[in-house]
Amino acid sequence: MDMTIHTSFLPQSEPDVALAFYRDVLGFEVRNDVGYAGMRWITVGPPNQKDTAIVLYPPAASPGVTADEQEVVAQMMAKGTFASVVLATADVDGAFERLQQHDVEVVQEPTDQPYGVRDCAVRDPSGNMIRIQGRPA
Repeated sequence: MDMTIHTSFLPQSEPDVALAFYRDVLGFEVRNDVGYAGMRWITVGPPNQKDTAIVLYPPAASPGVTADEQEVVAQMMAKGTFASVVLATADVDGAFERLQQHDVEVVQEPTDQPYGVRDCAVRDPSGNMIRIQGRPA
């Protein structure tokens, strides 16, 4: 079987703020920005990976999720325990230095992990965990 990861979804609570983070802070390009029924879905991705994207979606639009469940999702997003993504770069320390030039919530400074990678972690404006790990150059 020949499969690749095409799209992942991360919830966002404020579309303009999420867009600014992923576009202006992480340097992702905007691939799509769709509004419907007062909500917005924004598709972003790394410029050098045209076939990989993240959709920043309004969690209220999740089908089958009850109002009580939406409240739990909102609480988990606020705590930063609902969603995450792992990104990779050849220069973790350089990426972390650039992130610190912006108003980001640092969760972990660059650290050599016992499982063999160097990584750091921040939260996006919606509370999603963004881990950035090193990849071989």
